[in-house]
Amino acid sequence: MIIRPDTVPAAATVGVAETSNSAVLVTVAHDGTLLDRRRIELTDRGMPTHPHHHEGSWAVGRYLKTPGARSQSLAEAVVLVERVRASATRGAREALDALAVAVSVPITGIALRACPELPPTIEERITDNRAQTAADSVMYREALATAAAARGWTVSWYERERVFGEAADALGRQDIDAFLSIMGRSVGPPWQAKHKLAAAAALAATAPPAQRSR
Repeated sequence: MIIRPDTVPAAATVGVAETSNSAVLVTVAHDGTLLDRRRIELTDRGMPTHPHHHEGSWAVGRYLKTPGARSQSLAEAVVLVERVRASATRGAREALDALAVAVSVPITGIALRACPELPPTIEERITDNRAQTAADSVMYREALATAAAARGWTVSWYERERVFGEAADALGRQDIDAFLSIMGRSVGPPWQAKHKLAAAAALAATAPPAQRSR
């Protein structure tokens, strides 16, 4: 859905709230005008959504007694992750291309949830008990970051615990919740917690870096 302002702002930023292989994108002008909201799927239909956490875990002997689990080798799991990653890379590129065409305001940046530090290889991410729980989400965020950087957009990383305060600072407001509620009422449902998070991330990314790091 696109919400066109009466006057055309100079630039816009996309905020992202991802869940598994899908994501909500909320595009906001730097004056706080909502320009677009949409939900995207990053991978092709029928592909596994958590290849590190599910199929990768099965390959190293975890969760084999859960429904749907099947035996496979670590090498097979790595190949599967690579296939899903390639699909996500393509899906992210196509989704951002479509968004850039739909929004008349030049998009200059994207804000994504900060990624935890993980081992560098797929094999290590699968075999590390902590890393495999986060690796799939990181893979999808990295796909969007790569696609955005290829378009020349600035990539910002936000912390969920701080982003609403940073959004309030960027707008010079104390009550960001009220601002986001008004934004949601202006377009109607769906306007859920993930939409508010994505909008706050976009707004926070418009602030100077020094202000965001406080």
